[in-house]
Amino acid sequence: MKITFLGGGNMAAALIGGMVERGFAAAGLQVVDLGAETRQRLAARFGVRTVESFDDAALACDAIVLAVKPQQMRAALAQLAGRLSGQLVISIAAGLRIADIARWLGAGGAPYARIVRCMPNTPALIGAGVTGLYADPSVDAAGREAAARILSAVGSVVWGADEAAIDGVTAVSGSGPAYVFHFIEALEAAGRSFGFDEQTARRLALDTVTGAARLAAASDEPPGVLRERVTSKGGTTEAALASLAAAGWHDALVAAVQAAAARGRELGEQLGKD
Repeated sequence: MKITFLGGGNMAAALIGGMVERGFAAAGLQVVDLGAETRQRLAARFGVRTVESFDDAALACDAIVLAVKPQQMRAALAQLAGRLSGQLVISIAAGLRIADIARWLGAGGAPYARIVRCMPNTPALIGAGVTGLYADPSVDAAGREAAARILSAVGSVVWGADEAAIDGVTAVSGSGPAYVFHFIEALEAAGRSFGFDEQTARRLALDTVTGAARLAAASDEPPGVLRERVTSKGGTTEAALASLAAAGWHDALVAAVQAAAARGRELGEQLGKD
């Protein structure tokens, strides 16, 4: 399978690295990027072909991964408008809707088909990400499988029933690492309040979150049951959870995720404007 990346930033590099580790041939991967330093770095690190703009060789591929910033996408796609001939197009640009990408890639007023919209998250940079995907109805089973195989190189994948689901994926898992980092910050601050030095407080916070996440992932029980097992009646955990409940922590987090989804829809509207 021959794949060309439009954009060679951190997420593209993570995908390329994961793909090479999982058996994709470096000779079948190409990167189109304006930055000479980026091209040199990727060529040296992975042995992939890199070019400044799409030439015939870069177009001679089975799939194109759109990995430039959403604000730069329309300008970047200008070089491809009307030049594609059935390649699978996989977008990992946050917020951009399939209809807008299809319009920008089309020719003569006809939108381009065979587009998959994806939302990976930053843990993909260490191969521990999760990506939500939605495929335009024009994408066949082979195209869906190809998209899942590419994104699986950096973690797990889930499919959305419709494109609106990607806004939810963006809010829960795309933005989700920031919520977890914020929680770690708070737990670390609590540790320092007890007199622990910065390094110790950070280790307590990080290892607690990592261990709890691993336990939840390995268990068949839902998180609520695991929480109850840690919570002894009249004990320290119960006191802490009661304090969180009094502060409205659970509802505040749910509302925050919903706000992220709403903002994602707004950005999609803004980015897709002509």
